[in-house]
Amino acid sequence: MMSIKSALAKPFAKIIYNKVQKWANNPVKTQEMVFQDLIAKATSTAFGRDHDFISINSHADFVKRVPIRDYEALKFYVDRVVAGESDVLWKGKPLYFAKTSGTTSGAKYIPLTKESMPNHVEAARNAILMYIHETGKTKFVDGKMIFLQGSPELKEQNGVKLGRLSGIVAHYVPKYLQKNRLPSWETNCIDDWETKVDVIVDETLHENMTIISGIPSWVQMYFEKLQQKTGKQIGDIFKNFNLFIFGGVNYEPYRAKFENLIGRKVDSIELYPASEGFFAYQDKQHEKGMLLLLNSGIFYEFIKADEFFNENPKRLTIKDVEIGVNYVMIISTNAGLWGYNIGDTIQFTSTKPYRVIVSGRIKHFISAFGEHVIGKEVEQAMQEATAGTDVRVSEFTVAPEITPETGLPYHEWFVEFENEPEDLSALAKKIDESLQKQNTYYFDLIEGKVLQPLKITKVKKGGFQAYMKSQGKLGGQNKIPRLSNDRKIVQGFQD
Repeated sequence: MMSIKSALAKPFAKIIYNKVQKWANNPVKTQEMVFQDLIAKATSTAFGRDHDFISINSHADFVKRVPIRDYEALKFYVDRVVAGESDVLWKGKPLYFAKTSGTTSGAKYIPLTKESMPNHVEAARNAILMYIHETGKTKFVDGKMIFLQGSPELKEQNGVKLGRLSGIVAHYVPKYLQKNRLPSWETNCIDDWETKVDVIVDETLHENMTIISGIPSWVQMYFEKLQQKTGKQIGDIFKNFNLFIFGGVNYEPYRAKFENLIGRKVDSIELYPASEGFFAYQDKQHEKGMLLLLNSGIFYEFIKADEFFNENPKRLTIKDVEIGVNYVMIISTNAGLWGYNIGDTIQFTSTKPYRVIVSGRIKHFISAFGEHVIGKEVEQAMQEATAGTDVRVSEFTVAPEITPETGLPYHEWFVEFENEPEDLSALAKKIDESLQKQNTYYFDLIEGKVLQPLKITKVKKGGFQAYMKSQGKLGGQNKIPRLSNDRKIVQGFQD
Protein backbone atom coordinates (compact mmCIF):
# COMPACT_ATOMS: atom_id res chain seq x y z
CA MET A 1 0.00 0.00 0.00
CA MET A 2 1.19 3.49 -0.85
CA SER A 3 2.00 5.68 2.15
CA ILE A 4 0.66 9.23 2.49
CA LYS A 5 4.18 10.56 2.06
CA SER A 6 4.70 8.70 -1.18
CA ALA A 7 1.21 9.67 -2.45
CA LEU A 8 1.87 13.38 -1.80
CA ALA A 9 5.32 13.27 -3.43
CA LYS A 10 4.01 13.21 -7.02
CA PRO A 11 1.73 16.29 -6.94
CA PHE A 12 4.40 18.22 -5.01
CA ALA A 13 7.01 17.16 -7.60
CA LYS A 14 4.75 18.47 -10.41
CA ILE A 15 4.41 21.88 -8.73
CA ILE A 16 8.20 22.18 -8.35
CA TYR A 17 8.79 20.95 -11.92
CA ASN A 18 6.47 23.68 -13.29
CA LYS A 19 8.22 26.34 -11.19
CA VAL A 20 11.62 25.25 -12.46
CA GLN A 21 10.44 25.24 -16.09
CA LYS A 22 9.29 28.84 -15.70
CA TRP A 23 12.77 30.24 -14.98
CA ALA A 24 14.67 27.62 -17.04
CA ASN A 25 12.73 28.75 -20.12
CA ASN A 26 13.60 32.42 -19.45
CA PRO A 27 17.29 32.16 -18.56
CA VAL A 28 18.57 35.61 -19.60
CA LYS A 29 15.68 37.51 -18.01
CA THR A 30 15.98 35.37 -14.84
CA GLN A 31 19.70 36.15 -14.49
CA GLU A 32 19.11 39.86 -15.14
CA MET A 33 16.53 39.95 -12.31
CA VAL A 34 18.91 38.13 -9.96
CA PHE A 35 21.70 40.59 -10.87
CA GLN A 36 19.57 43.70 -10.25
CA ASP A 37 18.27 42.29 -6.97
CA LEU A 38 21.77 41.48 -5.68
CA ILE A 39 23.13 44.96 -6.52
CA ALA A 40 20.12 46.71 -4.98
CA LYS A 41 20.34 44.77 -1.73
CA ALA A 42 24.10 45.28 -1.27
CA THR A 43 24.37 48.96 -2.25
CA SER A 44 24.63 50.13 1.36
CA THR A 45 27.17 47.49 2.47
CA ALA A 46 30.85 48.35 2.92
CA PHE A 47 31.67 46.40 -0.25
CA GLY A 48 28.82 48.10 -2.14
CA ARG A 49 30.06 51.56 -1.12
CA ASP A 50 33.70 50.72 -1.93
CA HIS A 51 32.69 49.54 -5.40
CA ASP A 52 30.12 52.26 -6.15
CA PHE A 53 27.17 49.85 -6.44
CA ILE A 54 24.78 52.81 -6.49
CA SER A 55 25.88 53.62 -10.05
CA ILE A 56 25.82 50.02 -11.36
CA ASN A 57 22.96 49.53 -13.84
CA SER A 58 24.36 46.86 -16.14
CA HIS A 59 26.79 43.97 -16.31
CA ALA A 60 29.24 46.27 -18.13
CA ASP A 61 29.14 48.69 -15.15
CA PHE A 62 29.72 45.78 -12.79
CA VAL A 63 32.76 44.55 -14.77
CA LYS A 64 34.31 48.05 -14.59
CA ARG A 65 33.87 48.31 -10.83
CA VAL A 66 34.22 44.77 -9.46
CA PRO A 67 37.37 42.80 -10.31
CA ILE A 68 37.54 39.00 -10.28
CA ARG A 69 38.75 37.82 -6.89
CA ASP A 70 39.51 34.49 -5.27
CA TYR A 71 39.28 33.92 -1.52
CA GLU A 72 42.74 35.42 -0.87
CA ALA A 73 41.75 38.66 -2.58
CA LEU A 74 38.37 38.87 -0.80
CA LYS A 75 39.87 37.90 2.57
CA PHE A 76 40.19 41.54 3.71
CA TYR A 77 36.37 41.80 3.70
CA VAL A 78 35.72 38.26 5.01
CA ASP A 79 38.04 38.88 7.98
CA ARG A 80 35.91 41.90 8.95
CA VAL A 81 32.76 39.75 8.84
CA VAL A 82 34.48 37.02 10.90
CA ALA A 83 35.53 39.69 13.43
CA GLY A 84 31.82 40.46 13.98
CA GLU A 85 31.27 43.55 11.80
CA SER A 86 27.82 43.99 10.18
CA ASP A 87 26.89 45.11 6.64
CA VAL A 88 30.26 44.30 5.11
CA LEU A 89 29.67 41.98 2.11
CA TRP A 90 25.91 41.56 2.58
CA LYS A 91 23.38 43.29 4.79
CA GLY A 92 23.50 42.33 8.47
CA LYS A 93 25.58 39.40 9.65
CA PRO A 94 25.68 35.92 8.15
CA LEU A 95 23.78 33.07 9.84
CA TYR A 96 26.80 30.75 9.49
CA PHE A 97 30.32 30.40 8.24
CA ALA A 98 31.00 27.23 6.29
CA LYS A 99 34.57 26.39 7.16
CA THR A 100 36.45 24.68 4.36
CA SER A 101 39.98 23.39 4.30
CA GLY A 102 41.68 26.07 2.45
CA THR A 103 44.30 27.45 0.32
CA THR A 104 47.56 29.13 1.16
CA SER A 105 45.82 31.07 3.93
CA GLY A 106 44.69 27.94 5.79
CA ALA A 107 40.98 27.57 6.54
CA LYS A 108 38.45 29.50 4.48
CA TYR A 109 35.33 31.00 6.07
CA ILE A 110 32.50 31.18 3.54
CA PRO A 111 29.46 33.18 4.71
CA LEU A 112 25.95 31.70 4.54
CA THR A 113 23.15 34.24 4.97
CA LYS A 114 19.44 34.25 5.71
CA GLU A 115 18.89 34.70 1.95
CA SER A 116 21.41 32.11 0.70
CA MET A 117 20.75 29.27 3.16
CA PRO A 118 17.31 28.26 1.76
CA ASN A 119 18.85 27.81 -1.71
CA HIS A 120 21.14 25.04 -0.44
CA VAL A 121 18.22 23.21 1.16
CA GLU A 122 15.71 23.70 -1.68
CA ALA A 123 18.16 22.66 -4.41
CA ALA A 124 18.86 19.30 -2.74
CA ARG A 125 15.12 18.74 -2.24
CA ASN A 126 14.23 19.84 -5.80
CA ALA A 127 16.78 17.46 -7.34
CA ILE A 128 14.86 14.56 -5.79
CA LEU A 129 11.48 16.03 -6.77
CA MET A 130 12.59 16.46 -10.39
CA TYR A 131 13.63 12.79 -10.36
CA ILE A 132 10.19 11.79 -8.98
CA HIS A 133 8.45 13.88 -11.63
CA GLU A 134 10.47 12.30 -14.44
CA THR A 135 10.42 8.66 -13.32
CA GLY A 136 7.21 8.44 -11.30
CA LYS A 137 9.14 6.50 -8.63
CA THR A 138 8.17 7.36 -5.06
CA LYS A 139 8.57 4.16 -3.04
CA PHE A 140 12.02 5.18 -1.84
CA VAL A 141 10.59 8.04 0.27
CA ASP A 142 9.32 5.46 2.78
CA GLY A 143 12.73 3.86 3.31
CA LYS A 144 15.80 5.02 5.20
CA MET A 145 18.27 7.42 3.65
CA ILE A 146 21.85 8.13 4.49
CA PHE A 147 24.12 11.02 3.70
CA LEU A 148 27.81 10.51 4.45
CA GLN A 149 28.83 13.94 5.67
CA GLY A 150 30.76 16.08 8.10
CA SER A 151 29.89 16.59 11.76
CA PRO A 152 26.76 18.68 12.48
CA GLU A 153 28.38 20.09 15.62
CA LEU A 154 28.76 23.84 15.27
CA LYS A 155 31.05 26.26 17.08
CA GLU A 156 30.43 29.96 17.48
CA GLN A 157 32.58 32.90 16.46
CA ASN A 158 31.53 36.46 17.34
CA GLY A 159 27.85 35.49 17.38
CA VAL A 160 27.99 33.52 14.10
CA LYS A 161 27.80 29.72 14.05
CA LEU A 162 30.65 27.91 12.31
CA GLY A 163 30.88 24.40 10.83
CA ARG A 164 31.21 22.27 7.70
CA LEU A 165 28.57 22.92 5.03
CA SER A 166 27.22 19.36 5.16
CA GLY A 167 27.04 19.62 8.95
CA ILE A 168 25.16 22.96 8.76
CA VAL A 169 22.68 21.56 6.21
CA ALA A 170 22.02 18.62 8.59
CA HIS A 171 20.18 21.13 10.81
CA TYR A 172 17.72 21.82 7.99
CA VAL A 173 16.46 18.30 7.29
CA PRO A 174 12.66 18.70 7.19
CA LYS A 175 10.65 17.13 10.04
CA TYR A 176 8.98 14.59 7.74
CA LEU A 177 12.39 13.14 6.83
CA GLN A 178 13.99 13.15 10.27
CA LYS A 179 12.94 9.64 11.25
CA ASN A 180 14.03 8.27 7.85
CA ARG A 181 17.48 9.71 8.15
CA LEU A 182 20.63 7.86 9.14
CA PRO A 183 23.21 7.84 10.65
CA SER A 184 22.16 9.02 14.10
CA TRP A 185 23.16 12.48 15.31
CA GLU A 186 25.73 10.98 17.72
CA THR A 187 27.37 8.97 14.93
CA ASN A 188 27.49 12.00 12.63
CA CYS A 189 29.40 13.83 15.35
CA ILE A 190 32.26 11.29 15.41
CA ASP A 191 35.37 13.05 14.14
CA ASP A 192 37.57 10.15 13.12
CA TRP A 193 36.35 9.12 9.67
CA GLU A 194 37.24 5.42 9.83
CA THR A 195 35.60 4.99 13.25
CA LYS A 196 32.56 6.86 11.97
CA VAL A 197 32.18 4.61 8.89
CA ASP A 198 32.47 1.49 11.08
CA VAL A 199 29.65 2.77 13.32
CA ILE A 200 27.55 3.73 10.27
CA VAL A 201 27.95 0.15 8.96
CA ASP A 202 26.58 -1.22 12.26
CA GLU A 203 23.74 1.31 12.35
CA THR A 204 22.56 0.74 8.79
CA LEU A 205 23.22 -2.95 8.24
CA HIS A 206 19.70 -4.15 9.14
CA GLU A 207 17.79 -1.09 7.93
CA ASN A 208 15.68 -0.65 4.78
CA MET A 209 18.11 1.69 3.01
CA THR A 210 16.58 3.19 -0.15
CA ILE A 211 18.73 6.30 -0.77
CA ILE A 212 22.48 6.48 -0.19
CA SER A 213 24.28 9.75 -0.74
CA GLY A 214 27.78 11.20 -0.52
CA ILE A 215 31.07 11.69 -2.36
CA PRO A 216 31.70 8.48 -4.40
CA SER A 217 35.14 7.73 -2.92
CA TRP A 218 33.78 7.79 0.65
CA VAL A 219 30.59 5.88 -0.20
CA GLN A 220 32.87 3.29 -1.80
CA MET A 221 34.69 2.93 1.53
CA TYR A 222 31.32 2.43 3.29
CA PHE A 223 30.25 -0.20 0.72
CA GLU A 224 33.54 -2.07 1.02
CA LYS A 225 33.24 -2.22 4.80
CA LEU A 226 29.66 -3.52 4.48
CA GLN A 227 30.86 -6.18 2.07
CA GLN A 228 33.78 -7.21 4.30
CA LYS A 229 31.40 -7.59 7.23
CA THR A 230 28.72 -9.62 5.44
CA GLY A 231 30.38 -11.19 2.40
CA LYS A 232 27.35 -9.97 0.40
CA GLN A 233 26.84 -7.45 -2.38
CA ILE A 234 25.24 -4.16 -1.36
CA GLY A 235 22.14 -4.86 -3.48
CA ASP A 236 21.54 -8.05 -1.45
CA ILE A 237 22.05 -6.29 1.89
CA PHE A 238 19.74 -3.41 0.90
CA LYS A 239 17.10 -4.97 -1.37
CA ASN A 240 15.27 -1.66 -1.93
CA PHE A 241 18.32 0.52 -2.50
CA ASN A 242 17.69 2.11 -5.89
CA LEU A 243 18.92 5.69 -5.76
CA PHE A 244 22.46 6.96 -5.30
CA ILE A 245 22.90 10.72 -4.90
CA PHE A 246 26.40 12.12 -5.25
CA GLY A 247 28.39 15.27 -5.83
CA GLY A 248 31.89 16.60 -5.56
CA VAL A 249 33.55 14.39 -8.18
CA ASN A 250 32.72 12.80 -11.52
CA TYR A 251 30.97 9.46 -10.90
CA GLU A 252 31.94 7.87 -14.22
CA PRO A 253 35.37 6.57 -13.11
CA TYR A 254 33.62 4.90 -10.14
CA ARG A 255 30.52 3.60 -11.93
CA ALA A 256 31.83 0.13 -12.90
CA LYS A 257 33.29 -0.37 -9.42
CA PHE A 258 29.98 0.64 -7.79
CA GLU A 259 27.87 -1.59 -10.00
CA ASN A 260 30.18 -4.44 -9.07
CA LEU A 261 29.87 -3.68 -5.35
CA ILE A 262 26.09 -3.25 -5.56
CA GLY A 263 25.53 -6.14 -7.96
CA ARG A 264 23.10 -4.24 -10.18
CA LYS A 265 22.51 -0.86 -11.74
CA VAL A 266 20.86 1.84 -9.61
CA ASP A 267 19.59 5.27 -10.65
CA SER A 268 21.79 8.18 -9.70
CA ILE A 269 21.38 11.94 -9.30
CA GLU A 270 24.41 14.19 -9.60
CA LEU A 271 24.55 17.39 -7.53
CA TYR A 272 26.91 20.36 -7.75
CA PRO A 273 26.94 21.87 -4.27
CA ALA A 274 29.71 23.94 -2.68
CA SER A 275 29.97 26.12 0.43
CA GLU A 276 29.79 29.12 -1.91
CA GLY A 277 26.45 28.05 -3.40
CA PHE A 278 24.40 25.17 -4.78
CA PHE A 279 25.00 25.59 -8.49
CA ALA A 280 23.35 22.73 -10.35
CA TYR A 281 21.68 19.34 -10.16
CA GLN A 282 20.86 16.60 -12.63
CA ASP A 283 17.30 17.21 -13.80
CA LYS A 284 17.02 14.40 -16.35
CA GLN A 285 18.18 10.78 -16.08
CA HIS A 286 19.20 10.47 -19.73
CA GLU A 287 20.55 13.93 -20.54
CA LYS A 288 24.21 14.80 -20.08
CA GLY A 289 24.94 17.53 -17.56
CA MET A 290 23.23 19.23 -14.64
CA LEU A 291 20.68 22.06 -14.76
CA LEU A 292 22.44 25.32 -13.84
CA LEU A 293 20.37 27.02 -11.13
CA LEU A 294 19.77 30.52 -12.51
CA ASN A 295 17.09 31.53 -10.01
CA SER A 296 18.87 30.85 -6.71
CA GLY A 297 20.39 34.18 -5.71
CA ILE A 298 23.54 33.56 -7.77
CA PHE A 299 24.64 35.65 -10.76
CA TYR A 300 27.05 33.78 -13.02
CA GLU A 301 29.89 34.98 -15.21
CA PHE A 302 32.13 32.80 -17.37
CA ILE A 303 35.70 33.28 -18.59
CA LYS A 304 37.24 31.01 -21.21
CA ALA A 305 39.75 28.88 -19.30
CA ASP A 306 42.52 29.37 -21.82
CA GLU A 307 42.13 33.17 -21.52
CA PHE A 308 41.78 33.21 -17.75
CA PHE A 309 45.37 34.19 -16.98
CA ASN A 310 45.42 36.97 -19.62
CA GLU A 311 45.66 40.58 -18.46
CA ASN A 312 41.99 41.42 -19.07
CA PRO A 313 39.95 38.31 -19.89
CA LYS A 314 36.43 38.82 -21.26
CA ARG A 315 33.68 38.16 -18.69
CA LEU A 316 30.69 36.54 -20.37
CA THR A 317 27.13 36.16 -19.08
CA ILE A 318 24.79 33.23 -19.68
CA LYS A 319 23.64 34.57 -23.05
CA ASP A 320 27.19 34.50 -24.49
CA VAL A 321 28.29 30.96 -23.66
CA GLU A 322 28.85 28.08 -26.10
CA ILE A 323 28.55 24.33 -25.72
CA GLY A 324 31.77 22.39 -25.14
CA VAL A 325 34.04 25.34 -24.24
CA ASN A 326 35.99 25.13 -21.00
CA TYR A 327 35.00 28.09 -18.78
CA VAL A 328 36.08 29.28 -15.35
CA MET A 329 32.86 29.95 -13.43
CA ILE A 330 32.64 33.27 -11.55
CA ILE A 331 29.82 33.95 -9.09
CA SER A 332 28.20 36.86 -7.26
CA THR A 333 25.77 35.76 -4.55
CA ASN A 334 23.25 36.68 -1.90
CA ALA A 335 25.83 35.49 0.65
CA GLY A 336 28.02 38.46 -0.33
CA LEU A 337 30.58 36.92 -2.67
CA TRP A 338 31.28 39.30 -5.57
CA GLY A 339 33.05 38.47 -8.83
CA TYR A 340 34.25 35.39 -6.97
CA ASN A 341 36.33 32.66 -8.58
CA ILE A 342 35.52 29.34 -6.92
CA GLY A 343 38.27 27.67 -8.92
CA ASP A 344 36.06 25.27 -10.91
CA THR A 345 35.98 24.91 -14.67
CA ILE A 346 32.73 23.89 -16.34
CA GLN A 347 31.48 23.09 -19.82
CA PHE A 348 27.94 23.53 -21.13
CA THR A 349 26.34 20.41 -22.54
CA SER A 350 23.12 22.22 -23.49
CA THR A 351 21.80 25.79 -23.68
CA LYS A 352 18.09 24.88 -23.83
CA PRO A 353 18.00 24.61 -20.85
CA TYR A 354 21.48 25.50 -19.58
CA ARG A 355 23.17 22.32 -18.37
CA VAL A 356 26.78 21.98 -17.25
CA ILE A 357 29.38 19.40 -16.33
CA VAL A 358 32.30 20.16 -14.04
CA SER A 359 35.43 19.70 -16.18
CA GLY A 360 38.06 20.29 -13.50
CA ARG A 361 39.79 22.95 -11.44
CA ILE A 362 41.57 25.94 -12.93
CA LYS A 363 44.54 24.98 -10.69
CA HIS A 364 44.31 21.24 -11.43
CA PHE A 365 45.55 20.66 -14.93
CA ILE A 366 48.72 19.48 -16.56
CA SER A 367 50.43 21.88 -18.87
CA ALA A 368 54.06 21.23 -18.00
CA PHE A 369 54.73 21.02 -21.76
CA GLY A 370 51.89 23.23 -23.09
CA GLU A 371 49.39 20.36 -23.37
CA HIS A 372 46.50 21.91 -21.32
CA VAL A 373 45.16 18.52 -20.18
CA ILE A 374 42.14 18.85 -17.84
CA GLY A 375 40.34 16.58 -15.38
CA LYS A 376 37.46 15.71 -17.69
CA GLU A 377 39.91 14.44 -20.34
CA VAL A 378 41.84 12.08 -18.06
CA GLU A 379 38.61 10.71 -16.59
CA GLN A 380 37.13 10.11 -20.02
CA ALA A 381 40.36 8.44 -21.21
CA MET A 382 40.33 6.07 -18.22
CA GLN A 383 36.66 5.32 -18.75
CA GLU A 384 37.05 4.59 -22.47
CA ALA A 385 40.11 2.41 -21.90
CA THR A 386 38.44 0.23 -19.25
CA ALA A 387 34.95 0.07 -20.83
CA GLY A 388 33.91 -3.44 -21.70
CA THR A 389 36.81 -4.98 -19.72
CA ASP A 390 36.85 -6.38 -16.21
CA VAL A 391 39.52 -3.86 -15.18
CA ARG A 392 38.28 -1.87 -12.19
CA VAL A 393 39.98 1.22 -10.85
CA SER A 394 39.59 2.37 -7.24
CA GLU A 395 41.33 5.73 -7.61
CA PHE A 396 43.92 7.48 -9.76
CA THR A 397 45.83 10.72 -10.20
CA VAL A 398 48.14 12.02 -12.92
CA ALA A 399 51.41 14.00 -12.71
CA PRO A 400 54.10 15.04 -15.20
CA GLU A 401 57.49 13.32 -15.12
CA ILE A 402 59.61 16.15 -16.48
CA THR A 403 63.12 14.75 -15.95
CA PRO A 404 63.02 10.96 -16.30
CA GLU A 405 66.30 9.06 -15.92
CA THR A 406 66.04 7.92 -19.53
CA GLY A 407 64.09 8.99 -22.56
CA LEU A 408 61.57 11.75 -23.16
CA PRO A 409 59.35 13.23 -20.43
CA TYR A 410 55.85 11.77 -20.00
CA HIS A 411 52.64 11.80 -17.98
CA GLU A 412 52.72 9.33 -15.13
CA TRP A 413 49.40 7.82 -14.07
CA PHE A 414 49.29 6.55 -10.48
CA VAL A 415 46.50 3.98 -10.39
CA GLU A 416 45.09 1.89 -7.55
CA PHE A 417 43.36 -1.11 -9.13
CA GLU A 418 40.51 -3.09 -7.65
CA ASN A 419 40.90 -5.52 -10.52
CA GLU A 420 44.18 -5.31 -12.42
CA PRO A 421 44.59 -5.61 -16.20
CA GLU A 422 46.53 -8.57 -17.52
CA ASP A 423 48.58 -6.24 -19.67
CA LEU A 424 49.39 -2.89 -18.05
CA SER A 425 51.15 -1.47 -21.11
CA ALA A 426 48.13 -2.28 -23.35
CA LEU A 427 45.89 -0.34 -20.96
CA ALA A 428 48.37 2.58 -20.93
CA LYS A 429 48.33 2.58 -24.74
CA LYS A 430 44.50 2.70 -24.84
CA ILE A 431 44.40 5.57 -22.32
CA ASP A 432 47.05 7.45 -24.28
CA GLU A 433 45.18 7.04 -27.57
CA SER A 434 41.98 8.37 -25.99
CA LEU A 435 43.83 11.38 -24.55
CA GLN A 436 45.43 12.14 -27.93
CA LYS A 437 42.02 11.95 -29.58
CA GLN A 438 40.52 14.40 -27.07
CA ASN A 439 43.38 16.88 -26.80
CA THR A 440 45.14 18.15 -29.92
CA TYR A 441 47.97 19.80 -27.94
CA TYR A 442 48.78 16.46 -26.32
CA PHE A 443 48.54 14.71 -29.70
CA ASP A 444 51.00 17.20 -31.24
CA LEU A 445 53.51 16.74 -28.40
CA ILE A 446 53.44 12.94 -28.74
CA GLU A 447 53.55 13.17 -32.53
CA GLY A 448 56.39 15.73 -32.43
CA LYS A 449 58.41 13.51 -30.04
CA VAL A 450 58.37 16.11 -27.27
CA LEU A 451 56.63 13.63 -24.96
CA GLN A 452 56.62 9.86 -24.90
CA PRO A 453 53.28 8.08 -24.31
CA LEU A 454 52.07 7.93 -20.71
CA LYS A 455 53.15 5.32 -18.18
CA ILE A 456 51.13 3.68 -15.41
CA THR A 457 52.54 3.22 -11.90
CA LYS A 458 50.54 0.89 -9.66
CA VAL A 459 49.58 2.17 -6.20
CA LYS A 460 49.12 -0.55 -3.58
CA LYS A 461 45.60 -1.22 -2.31
CA GLY A 462 44.50 1.37 0.23
CA GLY A 463 47.32 3.69 -0.92
CA PHE A 464 45.09 6.67 -1.69
CA GLN A 465 43.24 6.41 1.62
CA ALA A 466 46.56 6.16 3.44
CA TYR A 467 47.78 9.26 1.60
CA MET A 468 44.63 11.25 2.50
CA LYS A 469 44.98 10.13 6.10
CA SER A 470 48.62 11.26 6.19
CA GLN A 471 47.43 14.71 5.00
CA GLY A 472 44.68 14.84 7.64
CA LYS A 473 42.09 14.79 4.86
CA LEU A 474 40.38 11.44 5.26
CA GLY A 475 36.61 11.66 4.78
CA GLY A 476 34.15 14.54 4.67
CA GLN A 477 34.25 16.61 1.50
CA ASN A 478 37.94 15.95 0.81
CA LYS A 479 38.92 14.43 -2.50
CA ILE A 480 42.07 13.56 -4.42
CA PRO A 481 42.80 15.90 -7.35
CA ARG A 482 42.67 13.96 -10.62
CA LEU A 483 45.77 15.67 -11.89
CA SER A 484 48.33 18.30 -11.01
CA ASN A 485 51.03 20.27 -12.74
CA ASP A 486 53.76 19.09 -10.36
CA ARG A 487 54.66 15.95 -8.38
CA LYS A 488 53.78 17.08 -4.85
CA ILE A 489 50.85 14.68 -4.42
CA VAL A 490 52.46 11.68 -6.06
CA GLN A 491 55.53 11.92 -3.85
CA GLY A 492 53.26 10.46 -1.18
CA PHE A 493 53.05 7.22 -3.23
CA GLN A 494 56.77 6.93 -3.85
CA ASP A 495 58.07 6.74 -0.29
